[in-house]
Amino acid sequence: MGEQLVGTVTHYFGQPQVAIVDITAGELHVGDTIRIAGTSSDFTQEVRSMELEHEPVDSAKVGDSVGVKVGERAREHDEVFKVTAD
Repeated sequence: MGEQLVGTVTHYFGQPQVAIVDITAGELHVGDTIRIAGTSSDFTQEVRSMELEHEPVDSAKVGDSVGVKVGERAREHDEVFKVTAD
């Protein structure tokens, strides 16, 4: 399994556990598996939903800042990687 850096967490909301991710490379889609890693964070999960400007979206591209529902606490400056099959 490989990983591709796709963005960085810029904010985290504890309720309802949403990480705001700035997409800096590639694209992110609902259904992708991501790994969020930082100084005190390291977890992998499937992207089940994303929002852009408070509207549900299926994908995000470079320049987008999307809200991603997460199952664990993320922190500002955590890196977001898309897990790839290679």
